[in-house]
Formats: sequence, C-alpha cells, structure tokens
Amino acid sequence: MRITTLSFIGFLVASAAAHAAGNPRAVNQLPPNDPTAAKLTPYEITLRAFDACLITQSRLLGTTREAVHTPCSCYARRTIANMTKDELNAFRKTGYFNDSAQAKGLEAIDYCKLKRPI
Repeated sequence: MRITTLSFIGFLVASAAAHAAGNPRAVNQLPPNDPTAAKLTPYEITLRAFDACLITQSRLLGTTREAVHTPCSCYARRTIANMTKDELNAFRKTGYFNDSAQAKGLEAIDYCKLKRPI
C-alpha cells in the first residue's frame, strides 16, 4: 500500500510541476501504473486516499498524522464520493487520480481545510 500511496503523492507532484511549467511532457514522468489497484472497491480507494492524505498533510503542515485525521477523513470520503464511475475505473487502471478526479480532490482539500500540495 505504501508504494501506491507514494505513487499517488508522486503523481500529485509530477502533475503540479507539469502544470506550473506548462510542459505537457513532464506528465510523462509519472510513476508506473499500480497493478494492485485493478480490483479495488470505492471503499478501498477511499482508504488509500485517506492514507496518502495523512502522509502528505502531516508533512506539509509539520504535524502528526493524528492531528490531520479528521480533515483527511473528510477529504478522502468527499473526493471518492464525488468521483464518477469513469474516474474510479481510471484510478483502477493506474493507481492514481486522472485530471478530473484531481480537480475533485483539490476541491475536497479546500472544503476540508487542508493545505494544497500543489
């Protein structure tokens, strides 16, 4: 699960760098697809998003994972609940959020009062 979590975090970083630089080729530097994501249920995807949030937000905010537990729970539940079937299937194929799911994730970060990683 840690590899997938790190892949998700790496995806966010690579995506942010690509958007900031305006260089579409930077997106090609994404981490490899995660074959373990292929059969995940929405609940299991929520757990992965929650875990990634705990790691990312505790580092960004310089605090403990316990301190961001409630807002990360909010983020994960809200993001996955708002994803379409196509977005969930895209996650299952790659192990990370596609562009439209990322936008929903950023909205959830704002709504849940977390710090944007990008």
